[in-house]
Amino acid sequence: MTKQEKVAFVIETLQDLYPTIPIPLDHKDPYTLLIAVLLSAQCTDVRVNQITPILFAKADNPYDMVKLSAEEIKEIIRPCGLSPMKSKGIYGLSEILIEKHNGQVPQSFELLEELPAVGHKTASVVMSQAFGVPAFPVDTHIHRLMYRWNLSNGKNVVQTEKDAKRLFPKELWNDLHLQIIWYGREYSPARGWNLEKDIITRTIGRKSVVKAQV
Repeated sequence: MTKQEKVAFVIETLQDLYPTIPIPLDHKDPYTLLIAVLLSAQCTDVRVNQITPILFAKADNPYDMVKLSAEEIKEIIRPCGLSPMKSKGIYGLSEILIEKHNGQVPQSFELLEELPAVGHKTASVVMSQAFGVPAFPVDTHIHRLMYRWNLSNGKNVVQTEKDAKRLFPKELWNDLHLQIIWYGREYSPARGWNLEKDIITRTIGRKSVVKAQV
């Protein structure tokens, strides 16, 4: 199979498996998505979805969020891990949204990445899922699978994102990054992996990876 045939196989398989694609993090608007994505760093989406309803019951917009102290935010989000840094980030970015953006989440990678605790991946998720702008946020699942599928060398997430954007059509990026995440969780996890169930890796996978599993 050529690389283009492999890419076509990935797209076709994922579209068959996930014709409709749920967004993993529960939210109701760009602000609540931004906070949920920030909380998801080194934390599972399941845990985040348990904590955000408690936080958003008190503050689901920047104006209410700054009425809480960073300490109060920290206590609520503690189960998500990294709570001292995340609580300062949530409080700080809420202040900036009010001061500079009329309380609205900006629709620009550059402006999002200027916000405290918001890196490139978080900005990419918000641009993609809240605003429909083509982006390819790379999480651990995508990074792992792009390597397993021999579509990237796996050196770092920056390279993986470049490779994904080069190989996959731009109009599919927003769907594909979610489809790959769901596929990684269900069929190609980091641990407890059954190659028999993982049709994509079984068909196009890196030889050394497949051989290690057989």
